[in-house]
Amino acid sequence: MSFRSGEEVHGEGEAAEMLYRVTSGAVRAFNMRQDGRRQIEGFYLPGDIFGLDVGATHHVSAEATMNNTYVVAIWRSTLEEVAARDASLGREVLQLINLEWRRARYHALLLGQKSAIERIAGFLLDVARRQGSDCVASLPMSRIDIADYLGLTIETVSRTLTQLERERIIAMPSLRQVRIVNRSALIAWDV
Repeated sequence: MSFRSGEEVHGEGEAAEMLYRVTSGAVRAFNMRQDGRRQIEGFYLPGDIFGLDVGATHHVSAEATMNNTYVVAIWRSTLEEVAARDASLGREVLQLINLEWRRARYHALLLGQKSAIERIAGFLLDVARRQGSDCVASLPMSRIDIADYLGLTIETVSRTLTQLERERIIAMPSLRQVRIVNRSALIAWDV
């Protein structure tokens, strides 16, 4: 399936009948709070699987963060049938659930115990690592998305990125690409 930026893959409360795998682009998972603010729970990059909700409905909405986002969908019932016959597939599904749990736990730590610069540093290192790089993080999401994910304002995100660039810890050849110039300094912020 192909999606444009902002187009919904699935909505919160909809039947969780499918699992999804991002093949290109990116997807954000989010909730709308009662006060109208958006809380992004995670980003899914190429290779990531999402929609692993426990229960019959999705607990978040998911939408593309950029044009030309491609997602492969598989019926949850089909996966369950195959996993019942193939123990190795069942183990892989459990590993995916464990990965989601670890990401959620790390996100809670970011929001609850870290300063703005520590949140940004951890985020950039995580995106680069998930993309298979030590020194480049391509950002398939906007700064407002990053702010909503990290529980910061867009001004704080921009100011912190500028500070890291001024200190020559990162370089930003474009709005959507961050080059990690001083990895050890960035790691030092991700305590």
